[in-house]
Amino acid sequence: MSLVTAAPDPSAPVADAVPGLRCRAHKFGGSSLADASRIAAVAVILQEDAIAPRLVVASAMRGVTDALVDLAARACAGDDGWTVALDALRARHRQAAEALGASAMPGAWLDEAFDALARQASALAGAAPAPADVLAAIHGSGELWSSRLLHAALGGEAAGWAWLDAREVLVVAHGELGATVDWARSAAQLAAWRAAHPQRDVVVTGFLACDDGGRTTTLGRNGGDYSAAIFAALFEAEALTIWTDVDGVLSADPRRVPDAVCLPGLSYAEACELAYFGAKVIHPQTLAPVMARGMPLWIRNSLRPGAPGTRIGPDAVAATSPVKGISLVHDLAVLEVSGAGMIGVPGTAERVFSALHAVAVSVVMISQGSSEHSICCVVRAAQAARGEAAVRDAFAAEIASGQIQGVRVDPDIAVLAAVGDGMVGTPGVAARLLGGLARAHVNARAIAQGASERSISVAIAAADAERALRAAHAAFWLSPHTLSIGVVGVGNVGRALVAQLAAAAPRLREERGIDLRVRALATSRRMRLAAGALEPAALARDLGDADAEADLDLLAAHVRGGDLPHAVIVDCSASPQVAARYADWLAAGIHVVTPNKQAGSGDLARWRGIRAAAAAGNARFRYEATVGAGLPVIQTLRSLLDTGDELVAIEGLLSGTLAWLFNRFDGSRPFSELVREAHAQGYTEPDPRDDLGGIDVARKVVILAREAGWPLSLDQVEVEGLVPAALLEVERATFLARLEELDAPMAARLSAARAEGRVLRYLARLERDGTARVGPVAIDPAHACAHGRLTDNLVQFTTRRYAENPLVVQGPGAGPDVTAAGVFGDLLQVAHGLGASL
Repeated sequence: MSLVTAAPDPSAPVADAVPGLRCRAHKFGGSSLADASRIAAVAVILQEDAIAPRLVVASAMRGVTDALVDLAARACAGDDGWTVALDALRARHRQAAEALGASAMPGAWLDEAFDALARQASALAGAAPAPADVLAAIHGSGELWSSRLLHAALGGEAAGWAWLDAREVLVVAHGELGATVDWARSAAQLAAWRAAHPQRDVVVTGFLACDDGGRTTTLGRNGGDYSAAIFAALFEAEALTIWTDVDGVLSADPRRVPDAVCLPGLSYAEACELAYFGAKVIHPQTLAPVMARGMPLWIRNSLRPGAPGTRIGPDAVAATSPVKGISLVHDLAVLEVSGAGMIGVPGTAERVFSALHAVAVSVVMISQGSSEHSICCVVRAAQAARGEAAVRDAFAAEIASGQIQGVRVDPDIAVLAAVGDGMVGTPGVAARLLGGLARAHVNARAIAQGASERSISVAIAAADAERALRAAHAAFWLSPHTLSIGVVGVGNVGRALVAQLAAAAPRLREERGIDLRVRALATSRRMRLAAGALEPAALARDLGDADAEADLDLLAAHVRGGDLPHAVIVDCSASPQVAARYADWLAAGIHVVTPNKQAGSGDLARWRGIRAAAAAGNARFRYEATVGAGLPVIQTLRSLLDTGDELVAIEGLLSGTLAWLFNRFDGSRPFSELVREAHAQGYTEPDPRDDLGGIDVARKVVILAREAGWPLSLDQVEVEGLVPAALLEVERATFLARLEELDAPMAARLSAARAEGRVLRYLARLERDGTARVGPVAIDPAHACAHGRLTDNLVQFTTRRYAENPLVVQGPGAGPDVTAAGVFGDLLQVAHGLGASL
């Protein structure tokens, strides 16, 4: 079955053609011409653009040029294996020709072309050195074949299409900067060729050219796009479209940043900067011919021709971010020359770069401080040793005399570049970039910014490159701020948290640009890790079937590893052993969010170590939910103190469980019955003694005291619990069975309070002198704590400013959903601190 489209009648006018229109140039890469089906699809694309004359430049089929380069190398080495490669190429192109239709390409021409290639390859055996023009002819054969196939698929000369071997027209010379076009001679030869070939539309071979002696040469690897730009200029096209396999120029490499976006438009200057810094979709040389003529250049996807693509033109294109794209260049090294003898000495930089030029070392980036004490440049890793030796030789006398302290090479470097016309004259762009890198714990080794302000380049360790790219991309809101999250402790609060995360994640990503990826879950015994993100179903599933034993070191390494810029561990356990890991995690740059009170109320030295690690490691430690579940208790206290207020006392209901019990305990029902009801509704811990004993409230008092700067320890808090001594050490089941033993003491307390006209509440109080007490208290009915509702926590701050009328924070303080919401809020605050918009 033929894939070729029906050829139009050459004597009939082209449908909808407009006389006098300048031609439109198209270039199709190897992926667009990979096989017969793709060639047929290209023919359809071109038929739909028939309103103006068409110039089409074709690359070789995907992979063919690499195969030809290898074939030539084998032939030169006397390896007869090149014949196998030749037969495979012949079969591939014959198959394409047959699939396109019996008349798509004369079989004789194809056989002659491959026979000629076989003769050229045979002639290379033993040739030393191999003739450059023969090698070029072999390397460029793929463009001859693919362009002829496309020409035939378009209907050939019968449909008004001419075929041009670029060597008949294009004349170039090779120098240090690559191929240079002889424009005058090429234009004259094109005029002569056009006189002999008046067809309206033309298919041209890419990559190939000839030198001033008429010998075959090429434009170098990636020369197909350059060919297209040259011929678009020679034909005076109104626009050039380069068809590839991506939707356009992306804001970053999508293999490294999956959230990279297609840019609708770029200026020439932006495109040049991105091309110089490794944007694969366009080669720097391609831009020169179109820039010289002010010609718009489009990058479009032949696999999705309906996508609008990216337009590159003379003018800047408005954008919401000052940065359009982020690029990375790998396999680099920093070469540094330093010494006090360089200060104020003219010509030092010239000597450095002359030495590098003499040994053909390319400089990617230059950085010099105003002190002139050192010059550093970034070079290709493969050239670093050669460059270092050349610079040492150039400064041998100064090194010997001590004027130059030395020449040093740091390997394993990458350069990250941020590019955008919107950077020009915009304050804070460098701060945003470097701040984003800092928050991702990426150190900048060297920085350079051109006077045009369109790009900033930062040299970084190669190991940090992927994380740096994602962090920089997110810093300019080009992609979501991504957090790699590990959740330790999957009890009631942990399960509620992961459920809330799963439900809110799509909305946060869409509306706020925050990507919360739960990549690890752990109980005390088992854990589950994921390379990407755990699916909601996996989050909800019991971890009993997890395929790994719990290992907090491995979990932390997993969450911190990979290319995601930010790592967070959320500890929803009540374990002191987990809390003991916080300092190490924070020092490693892992943010910690927790409702676990063990850290804030445990050993004071450990607490200070955690705070110091958070400050030194540039990681955030959030623990709001340790006191008031979802209430902003710690935040309110910090706000009071940071604004200069003085704390006098803190008093309140700090247990949602005890608040519920005392709000309901009016003598109409035994206290034990209320405890059983609270336990059944999940208001209490699995062992209610953890609530009734008052230690949980005491821990909250210690946390608040330390937040206020008072070095209180748990053993300094006077605690009056509600559990009789006889029930403190028995098994939980026994305790639950003997709950009625609480009833008589509690009834007596209630009666005593009522006799005084007071109400009974379980209160915590912290005084400025360091006195701290928690326990049942009979309070005046006018007291704020007498009016709590259900599980409300209520914290009353008495300060210098709020002396007569204390500041009260009140709201629900018990239940896994409320506590999980407080943890979630802290997690979002971490994201906000990392640059996310809230």
